[in-house]
Amino acid sequence: MQFKHPELLFALFLLIIPVLIHLFQLRKFQKTPFTNVKFLKEVTLQTRKSSQLKKWLVLISRLLALACIIFAFAQPFIASESALKTDKETVIYLDNSFSMQAKGEKGELLKRATQELFENTNIPEMVSWFTNTSSYSNSKKENFKSEILETEYSANQIPLEQILLKAENLFSKKETSEKNLIWISDFQGQEKFPDALGKNLKISTVQLKPINKNNISIDSIFISSVSSDAIFLTAQLTNYGSELENIPVSLFNEEILVAKTSVDFSSSSTVNATFELNNTSEFKGIVSITDQVLLFDNELYFNINKKNKIKVLSINEADATYLQKIYTQGEFDFVSQLINQLDFNLILQQNTILLNELENIPNSLQTVLISFVDNGGTLVIIPSEKAEINSYNQLFKVLNLGVFSKKVEQEKQITTIHFSHPIYQNVFDSQVTNFQYPKVNSFYPVSGNTIKVLSYQDGNGFLLQHKTSYVFTSSIRTENSNFKNSPLVVPTLYSIAKNSLPLPDLYFNIGEENHFAVAIQLPQDPILKLKNKEVEFIPLQKNTSNKVTITTTDMPSKAGIYSVYDKALEIENVSYNYSRKESDLRYLDATKWLGTENYNSVDSLFEKVAQDDSIHNFWKWFVIFALLFLVIEMFLLKLLK
Repeated sequence: MQFKHPELLFALFLLIIPVLIHLFQLRKFQKTPFTNVKFLKEVTLQTRKSSQLKKWLVLISRLLALACIIFAFAQPFIASESALKTDKETVIYLDNSFSMQAKGEKGELLKRATQELFENTNIPEMVSWFTNTSSYSNSKKENFKSEILETEYSANQIPLEQILLKAENLFSKKETSEKNLIWISDFQGQEKFPDALGKNLKISTVQLKPINKNNISIDSIFISSVSSDAIFLTAQLTNYGSELENIPVSLFNEEILVAKTSVDFSSSSTVNATFELNNTSEFKGIVSITDQVLLFDNELYFNINKKNKIKVLSINEADATYLQKIYTQGEFDFVSQLINQLDFNLILQQNTILLNELENIPNSLQTVLISFVDNGGTLVIIPSEKAEINSYNQLFKVLNLGVFSKKVEQEKQITTIHFSHPIYQNVFDSQVTNFQYPKVNSFYPVSGNTIKVLSYQDGNGFLLQHKTSYVFTSSIRTENSNFKNSPLVVPTLYSIAKNSLPLPDLYFNIGEENHFAVAIQLPQDPILKLKNKEVEFIPLQKNTSNKVTITTTDMPSKAGIYSVYDKALEIENVSYNYSRKESDLRYLDATKWLGTENYNSVDSLFEKVAQDDSIHNFWKWFVIFALLFLVIEMFLLKLLK
């Protein structure tokens, strides 16, 4: 027991005064003589004993009454160490990731948690709180309750270590304050708990658990094959849970149902659903299933845009027939011109330019090529056997492509394909090693810091790259090399040109850094916008002479199909989907997190917090006992004879 005013307990020493008065009072009994002396002695003895007993009882009741009054003024109480601290800070983390859509015993986990927080009366008057998407510092109790109900689901799932760091930043730097972190989550999809033992804060966790952990997810969609008049799409679905049969899968073009099929998970947890589309039109697609556990992965958006031709210009002093066969008119707008007949006005309009075995690169051409590369254009340089090295090196120096040395007459085989390079991604089904290696009869040694795309058998580069510039270190005309006849020439030159205008994929994932290019020529000031029926925003973009490269990261935050607009003109579409990493409902066990206290519900946690913070006062009881002892004293004085 503790006292609010312990100094008043010194008044207990004053209780010795009535004791002394009782012990030293000199009051004497008056004796009355009677004839019968024996009878007189007996009466006197009985009177003395009864009077002494009554006085002792009165003294005890009076002392107890005074002692209770002193204790009441000292205000005794019982409280925990936490309750005695006046400087307390509370931070609440509420997980609003998509896995919280799962239903518990009282409904969706997130909605139930927000409702309990709203209704709870034990919320501190000042509280800091945050979710995966928002953060609030030192909110008043009424503001917290009004804002917590507006919490929406988010595709962003923060790692546990980052949550802990973010919470620590919301606490003050006071070392004397008691810091309480309340962590409300289902703890889904995390690898391990961070170390909480060395933290200068108290962590209380509420693990919300769903009653059904089965879930079906549409993971991805891709083009499996293409014919002259059809596109075959394959959607991959995964079942996390018990075996299921005949799950319907629907394909929509915007709001129009165009195809429907079903999948069977009885033999495998991952299955494919295939759809056939017309190859001649645009398509705003939605693949949809019905699953009541998690809703965010029941739909997958994608789109197929009309094809924009990639502009390719070949500047020649050698035969360009093989290039015409690679850059066909269906996908490319291919132009071939001799160096002495070159139209310089075409250069800045191109996506890819090839210098096809020029003996000399004129200064006027170098100047415009440098401007072309600076604006994001792709340049491919194939040297001539009779190349004037100085003119090449002059351009290479600006483009950071290294330096050509004197030509070496030596046969070399091209034996290494760097499959990890972007131009070879999704080109080969496997890493081919058993083909007939192409060769060269002469080459130009190169010194410099460039990326190797194809290499000779001795490790030196045959095709090198720096940013958007590519250079071959050897002539590939038939007299010097059989590269034109090898299986590598088509995927190499084709992919370089295709990458010069990266078209939107079928879809992108929200929360990742995504890039795509829009083939449009804009004036310097106008900008492109992304919008749908609900939201409109301006993405990060880079405007060059022949395209606009768009980069998206945090926006958009909602899955769907968005249109790219130049003012009121719709150019093309791009789709965004939520990541499927939360589809697998596997959880950590919060009771095994060392250094924390775990609770089953929000209400039980705050009941324990209120109990720990409560102070039990006893001064009223001592007042009651004081009155009781005074009543006893009056009873002794008035009624006891």
